[in-house]
Amino acid sequence: MKTSVSSYSFSSYMRSSGANQLDIMVLAKEMGFDAIEMTDFDAPDSMTKEEFAQLLREESERLSLPIVNYTVGADLLNAPDLSQEVDRLCAQVRVAEILGAGGMRHDAAGGWRNNFRCYKTFDSALPILAEGCRRVTEYAAERGIVTMVENHGQFCQESTRVEKLVGAVDHSNFGLLVDVGNFLCADEPSVAAVSRVAPFARHVHVKDFHVKSGVEPDPGRGFFGTRGGNRLRGAILGHGNVPVLQCLRILRDHGYDGFVSIEFEGIEENLPALEISLENLKSYLSML
Repeated sequence: MKTSVSSYSFSSYMRSSGANQLDIMVLAKEMGFDAIEMTDFDAPDSMTKEEFAQLLREESERLSLPIVNYTVGADLLNAPDLSQEVDRLCAQVRVAEILGAGGMRHDAAGGWRNNFRCYKTFDSALPILAEGCRRVTEYAAERGIVTMVENHGQFCQESTRVEKLVGAVDHSNFGLLVDVGNFLCADEPSVAAVSRVAPFARHVHVKDFHVKSGVEPDPGRGFFGTRGGNRLRGAILGHGNVPVLQCLRILRDHGYDGFVSIEFEGIEENLPALEISLENLKSYLSML
């Protein structure tokens, strides 16, 4: 496995410094990452998104820092028209192609509460989700780009649900972005969840969380609630409660040998937190 970092991990630094994606690519290279994963972005006022994507690709090639995945939002359930949402995602596939990314992750649905009002069970929503994902991946396959959904958003989060989605889409170009920490947002233990979905992994996020039980008082600023009422706060990799090394071993044992992106969303100072996270990730990978 090789190291990568999500551009999302630099969010705090970008907000405080005014840096853009070109700047953080240089930082990622200087820190020692092997690659970068690009989340959706807005182009500068004077450029189109496609023009800025071309600049990012050129910088990637200059730095020898490949853009290995492109991550975008989506909601196949609540969009006013499924075909419009599919078309929008297909346009994002074209951006991924310009970036030189071999994969694109898109959401399947929005938050749990919004979707639960319309779909009383996940199975009732599954046909729509599968249709949308299949149409996007068919388009992407023609361009050599793998598509995937992430265990993300609480409605489509735990391992049984994303496993069902992969089965329903039933396309060789479609799989999962496995985030080893995100299962906790649906109160599912990471080891059991990763063990279930590891065969479908097309990309991996390593994310750590501090975990507080919902029976305890709200720990306050920086924490957010899980679907079941527990509390999580983003952590420096290795400082939290997610068994990251064990999850990486599971993925390796199921044949995953791709890039592993750090996704940091803690409250610690941004750049030192990423440096420590990378040190710990490299240590974990050396133990595999």
